Amino acid sequence: MSHVANELTDEFPAKAEAIHKLKTSDAHFARIADRYHELNRTLHRMETNVEPTDDFTLESLKKERLKLKDEIAGYLAA
Repeated sequence: MSHVANELTDEFPAKAEAIHKLKTSDAHFARIADRYHELNRTLHRMETNVEPTDDFTLESLKKERLKLKDEIAGYLAA
């Protein structure tokens, strides 16, 4: 269980500048980064019981976040 929400720059510290540039220059990247941020915050609230939920919902959202993270990693690798 995470007690600190990890931002994209925490996940990819060496790519902070690239993340910023992509967010300002690529609309699709900006959308998936925003969705990642939204999911990350929601999951953090759920994991810390600020917004309790069932295990199925929690796992489903984690899978969606992981899929977004993989897509973001693909952008950063290019």
